[in-house]
Amino acid sequence: MQIVTASGKGGTGKTTVATSLALIAAEQDSVRFLDCDVEAPNAGLFLEPVLDARKEVGILIPQVDEETCTYCGKCAEVCQFHAIAVVGKKTLVFPELCHGCGSCTLVCPENAITEHLNVMGVLEGGSTPEQIDFAQGVMNVGEPMAVPIIRELKKWIPDSSSEIEIWDAPPGASCPVVETIRGADFALLVTEPTPFGLHDLKQVAEIVKELDIPAGVVINRDGIGDSAVEAYCEDSALPILIRIPMERRIAEAIASGKLLLEAAPEYRPDFEAMLKTIVAEVSA
Repeated sequence: MQIVTASGKGGTGKTTVATSLALIAAEQDSVRFLDCDVEAPNAGLFLEPVLDARKEVGILIPQVDEETCTYCGKCAEVCQFHAIAVVGKKTLVFPELCHGCGSCTLVCPENAITEHLNVMGVLEGGSTPEQIDFAQGVMNVGEPMAVPIIRELKKWIPDSSSEIEIWDAPPGASCPVVETIRGADFALLVTEPTPFGLHDLKQVAEIVKELDIPAGVVINRDGIGDSAVEAYCEDSALPILIRIPMERRIAEAIASGKLLLEAAPEYRPDFEAMLKTIVAEVSA
């Protein structure tokens, strides 16, 4: 079973919820945690895994043999992303635009194009003190595309037989978020009761609706803002699974790298009930 945590904006407490849910799930089943926020992974700061596995990842980009190339331009014609261009007697490749589809290699009549790996980042894996199977993607600074790394992270399962997988998505509602959410059995949407929280919740809720994934909502910093988020959830048939209040002690604990359930163990029954609700929804 795959559970994804997502939020329309950063700073709502998505990773806070995901890591505590993983802690609860690990007490009942084998758990795999994927930190898919490859531009700024931080779940490891809370779960403290020992990372002993590493793999370079990227996409295959074209390399042109100038001696074989006849500059016919067919490679440029087939490229939807304008990552390759023929200018006179020169074939130019723009790695930053390439999506690694391989079309240019397939259509080249002279077999003048080969592919080589353009390393965009790394995957790192290991185990936490609670025996959670942990993996994260780390994108190289300056790379323009996170999706290929997320895609490889979701496929990278060294010796894993986990019953529950928790995917921590990047914030926002862009392509990396869609790629992370795709294929999940349940989406846990984390928001806050403010106008900004409502605006961004609506965006990510539309994504899970389009992907036909059942979802529930966690309201973090409950007690601030207004009741608009609650009204939206009611109108959209999105169940509110947990409310976490705005409390200084929680904020201080998280800022120091502690898990939510360490700072506020009284919420343990709420997380246990939420996991039970999600399992029931997925199994129905």
